[in-house]
Parts: sequence; C-alpha cells; structure tokens
Amino acid sequence: MTDSRMQDMPLTVPPVPPPDQADPPGAHQRKGAVEGSATWSLSDRIGLAICWALGLLFCAIAVAIVVYLMIQGIKFLRPEMLWTPAAAGFSETETGGFSDAFIGTMIVAAIGIALALPTGIAIAVWLVEYGRPATLARITESTIEAIAGIPSIVLALFGTVIFSNTALGFLSRSSEGVVFGRSFFAAGAMLSLVALPLIVASVREGLNSIPRHVREASYAVGKTKAATTRRILLPTCRPQVATGAMLGLGRIIGDTAIIVVLLGATQNFAPVEGVGFPLDYLRGAGTTLTNFVYEASPTGNLNQPQKAYAAAFVLLLMVLALNAAVDIVHRRARKVGTWSH
Repeated sequence: MTDSRMQDMPLTVPPVPPPDQADPPGAHQRKGAVEGSATWSLSDRIGLAICWALGLLFCAIAVAIVVYLMIQGIKFLRPEMLWTPAAAGFSETETGGFSDAFIGTMIVAAIGIALALPTGIAIAVWLVEYGRPATLARITESTIEAIAGIPSIVLALFGTVIFSNTALGFLSRSSEGVVFGRSFFAAGAMLSLVALPLIVASVREGLNSIPRHVREASYAVGKTKAATTRRILLPTCRPQVATGAMLGLGRIIGDTAIIVVLLGATQNFAPVEGVGFPLDYLRGAGTTLTNFVYEASPTGNLNQPQKAYAAAFVLLLMVLALNAAVDIVHRRARKVGTWSH
C-alpha cells in the first residue's frame, strides 16, 4: 500500500538556476584562494620577515645617503661655485668653484647620449622587427649583454688604444706625431657604450609590447615595414625611448673611470691651441663632477671636503631629476593607456 502511494506521488526536481545566476567554473576554488601568512609554515614566515627586513634596510640606506648629502650640500654649496672655475689657493675659499666640472659633465652627457640614442634605437628595431640573419642577431644580443657587464675601466683602457691611433689624431691633442687620446670626444664615445645596453633594452621592451595586429593593419593598407616602424611603432614606444635615454644619461654622468683615463682628469679645461671654438675645447682635456668629487674628497689630491660635498649635492640633484623624469614619463604613458592583445 505504501509502495503504491509513493509511486503515485509526483517527483519534484529542484529548480535549476539561470545561467547568469549560476556559479562560474572555478568559483569555489577562487573563494578559498586567498590566504594569510598565518597559515604559512615557520620557514616561509621567517623568509618573509627577512625579505621585509632587507627591503626596509635598503630603503633606510638610500634615504640616509640622500638626506646626508642634502644636508652637507646645502650647508657648503654657494651659487657662485656653479659659475666660478677652480683656482689655486691655500684655503677652500680661495680655490674658486667647479664650473668647469659642471659644464664638462654636460658636454660628455650630450656627446654620449647623442651617439648612444640613435644607435640603440636602430639596434633595437633591427633585433625586434628584422632579426635576420638569426646568427648575427644572437651575436648582437650577446654583445650588448657583454657590454652591460664589462667594467667601465676596461672600456676606458680599450678607448686609449683606439683614440691614441694616429688615424684619430684629429679627435684629441697631438704633438709631433704623438696622439694623447684624451678629449671630450674620446670620453663621450666610450661613455656611449655604457648607456647603449639600457637604451636597447628599453626600446626592445616598448616594441615587443605592441601587438602583432597593429603591424598587420599597417601592412594591410599598403605600408611597408620601414614606414610602419617609422610612423607607427617608434612613435608608440616614445615613453620607452625616453626612459632608456634618461637611464643612459644617469649612467653617463655617474661614471668616473672613463673620465679619469680618457678625459685627463684636470681641474680646468685644457683646450687645444690653434683650433677654433668649440673644437679646441672638445679636443682638449677636462673634468666632470664625478672626478671633481673624487679629487676634492679627504682622500683625494685637493683635500677640499666642503667642495666635494657641494659638487656631490649638485650631482645628486641631477640624478634625482632624471629619476623623476623617468617616473613622470611612465605615469603619462599609463594615463594614455596600453595596447590590448
């Protein structure tokens, strides 16, 4: 009797939620994917604590360096130091300023980036857009990586071999057939190699971030690869080009070994006589802020620590300005937007 009644009762099926209300696949896994460090093992938590400690230590060291140099620089820097050249004297108040070093920094930075920027852009475009023959492309990539890891003193010694050649005597001072190989031309040329890997890496990153369909759309309307690169790809990756240029400038103005070996490390300009301006200065010896800081430090030949702090403060402001410019470029690039794949 009971069995027959159960058979006569209608079966009720639970309603199926509509597709828009159903849980998407993997929703249960995502709900439990977030976990706190409290569930980690002891070794993982110790590793996290060490990472935090090292990060805070690094930030504290950087802040301490910047704050200390700012305090010392503001204390000893006088505006007339920026337009007064170094001079001989018995006290720091009699030895002038470091205008020649400041102008020399600008000169080597201009020469170095003028050589490195177009060369780096050309190499990056060829590696990303062409890359043929493949063997040469791999050799080029390895060479760029090797240059990035070579110490600057090695590049300086290599530069002396090149620019002491009589064939390049028109780029530096020469006397009775002897080429000295020290000039702003020589220093700027070798400093361009220091900035080159940074520019190539940054421009390659910008080109690789552009989707393939952008190139295909340009080809579809009849544009050649060269025209597409010149009118579409390079204008699109301007933020990366600017970033690479500013990072390269930071490396150029912060180098010391190449300056000491290839620029002569004099405290004032030593122009070549009998040559018109500005070649007389560009072919002559000189100095930069990094060399002036080294020479004026307590362990240097000049032993003028107050001026060393002042020059170091100016150099620090230049580096901070370049870093701020890089940050501004990235912020504006994010506001414009990125390509969607």
